[in-house]
Amino acid sequence: MFLGRVIGSLVATTACEGMAGVPLLWVQPLGSDGAAKGQPFVCADGTRMAGPGETIYWEASREAALTLEPSFVPVDHAVVGIVDDRQIDAVPARPGGRK
Repeated sequence: MFLGRVIGSLVATTACEGMAGVPLLWVQPLGSDGAAKGQPFVCADGTRMAGPGETIYWEASREAALTLEPSFVPVDHAVVGIVDDRQIDAVPARPGGRK
């Protein structure tokens, strides 16, 4: 799973079978530090609850198609859930001073 921030929403004029009523979100991918990483993309909202400004976690490719009901709808990215909190633990140094 990957982290992202919802930066907007989109409206499709035509929806394929299985995608009717599924919100489409504009998502900025994030690195583990919370900074923007890469180009924004369209993500189907399988939770039907995410909105602008929220941090979400998402899947891509085949896994994204499996998250929606019915499964295997034609999507490349799908929201799996909304992030409530994020904690990054320090990485202990290895012997010899290497990380």
